[in-house]
Amino acid sequence: MANEESDVLTLLNYAGVVVFAAAGALAASRKQLDIIGFLFFAAMTGIGGGTLRDLILGRLPVFWVKEPAYILVCVATGTLVFFTAHLVEFRYRLLLWLDAVGLAVYSVMGAQIGIEATGSPIIAIVTGMLTATCGGVLRDILADEPSVLLRPEIYISAALGGAGAFVLGQAIGLPLFFSAMVGFVVAFALRGGAIHYGWTIRRYRPRPGRDPDDALRK
Repeated sequence: MANEESDVLTLLNYAGVVVFAAAGALAASRKQLDIIGFLFFAAMTGIGGGTLRDLILGRLPVFWVKEPAYILVCVATGTLVFFTAHLVEFRYRLLLWLDAVGLAVYSVMGAQIGIEATGSPIIAIVTGMLTATCGGVLRDILADEPSVLLRPEIYISAALGGAGAFVLGQAIGLPLFFSAMVGFVVAFALRGGAIHYGWTIRRYRPRPGRDPDDALRK
């Protein structure tokens, strides 16, 4: 049973790389880059968050150095998108939904790896959040797109919710597979609702600035 659960998580990890790599390649298509640009964006988005996670946890060499198949998956995905992106009419919206799937998968995978490495639920939630969001942030910075961090709808909170749900499931004794599914559903539901319905968290609204003379008098 443990081996079957491990196989499912490995499959989810590859699925997360594929959807994030596709999202990165779609960003390259919006910038009309050549195929090398597509492959770079696919790889940066697909493995960027996991690379940062492994560096923070001291898991060296990082996962794609130990298993180069992850690089091949990014290359294959980037190449496929290069030849098919023109068939998609609303590429930015597809990018957002692919990013939502990748975020949901990686919030769980990052949390699981954090638990295995440290045994700390808090660290697991943090590594889940970092794994799920940093690839998308890097993609947006490199593509000179509006960063997902600066968009009003929920993003990081979705990753935190998914990682937290997974960690809670493990804490109460749910099987690994069911904990992973719960975490995925929570993260995807939050991010999907943000994309479709515009869900947001209340934003900071400062008070109007005071006149300097009034401030000095008080």
